[in-house]
Amino acid sequence: MLAQRRSFVEDAVAWHGGDDAALLRLIRSRLSGVPHDVGAAYATLAARDGPLLAAIDRGRLALPAEERDAVLLFARRARRAANVPREIKDGALRDAIAQAFELPPAQPPGEEGEATPDASVELAEPAVPEAARGVPAWTKHFSASALNTYAECARRWFYRYACGAVEDRGSAASAYGTAFHLALEDFHGDFPRPRRDDQSAMRGRIRECITWAFERNRDGFETAVEFELQVRRAQRTAQRYVDWLLAQAERAPFEVLGREVAADLDLDGHPFVGYIDRLDRDERSGDVGVVDYKTGNIAKDAAEYCERVRRFADFQLPFYYWARTAAGDNVTRLVLIPLKDALREVQPLVVNVGKNVSVDDLARSRTRMIELSGRLASGEIPRFEPANDPAVCTYCAYAASCAFKPPAEPQRFGS
Repeated sequence: MLAQRRSFVEDAVAWHGGDDAALLRLIRSRLSGVPHDVGAAYATLAARDGPLLAAIDRGRLALPAEERDAVLLFARRARRAANVPREIKDGALRDAIAQAFELPPAQPPGEEGEATPDASVELAEPAVPEAARGVPAWTKHFSASALNTYAECARRWFYRYACGAVEDRGSAASAYGTAFHLALEDFHGDFPRPRRDDQSAMRGRIRECITWAFERNRDGFETAVEFELQVRRAQRTAQRYVDWLLAQAERAPFEVLGREVAADLDLDGHPFVGYIDRLDRDERSGDVGVVDYKTGNIAKDAAEYCERVRRFADFQLPFYYWARTAAGDNVTRLVLIPLKDALREVQPLVVNVGKNVSVDDLARSRTRMIELSGRLASGEIPRFEPANDPAVCTYCAYAASCAFKPPAEPQRFGS
């Protein structure tokens, strides 16, 4: 606790001196009073869109009342710390900032289990083992991605959500995805109705959006060469995306209704929150399509994806379907748009409700979401089992510390 307090104060001093990145570390700290997943979400949002305190003031994340109050309290304390006079130095400055954040007093040496130099050593009586019990009930909101994690590997869910054990620093792939999503959000703000007559303006604007969005996320790439290569890859892919947009608009004119649309859904008392990349409305029928951008691997076709839905291995699009249905939309299409390969044409994976996937399939997925969220909220899970497939561990941030992961498959070499 003493080391955490010392680290928190040093970050607060750094922020007081003008280091904005230090504030993002503060909100993720246990001493911030903000739940770990909420703090991480706000830190990610601020790294992408701008100042953290401004994002909190605007209420950019849909949160339950208790978590929202914790975030607002952190913002008030941070502003008090920012107002500490600049002329205060060293120990007095650290004390004033610690007081602004209402940190507990520092413990004198020896009170946190640290032996003083002249302390005698006495053997203690053996402790009585505690009775085994389940992990405390999950009382926060749920998301489709969290349930996807649990369905793929319950142990990974335990590490990430129950423990907050390792801060995943992300990768160039995640930075690429974040930047591309941000670029398309801005692009469709200017072009909600793609038309062939606007082709030249659309191509120029999407180049600007890609350049700006990747510059905002430059820190996600380890080297200047990697950054430049990924920007060029994104620019080529973006032009192919415009090709598809124009062809799609000619076949079936549509309007972009919303970008980064908040999706809130209550399932038997369990709140689910998320954000939909894009909502489209067919200008002829008025039907709504839910669109999700994918910069990673996706299913090869609608049949493969629908099979994942039926096996309860993917809850994202079913969640979006029920969230928008509850909002009054007639959702007829669930669309995944791959934006990974700059050498291929953009060919979306389109799932037609009633044709590729039935409403009954989506209803069963909804029932499964209720079942899993109820299980996680029960506090009665005695053990979070690891996945059986070692491939799941390949990119897992917790693989190095997981003693229960399945043994890796033996390497095979061709003769």
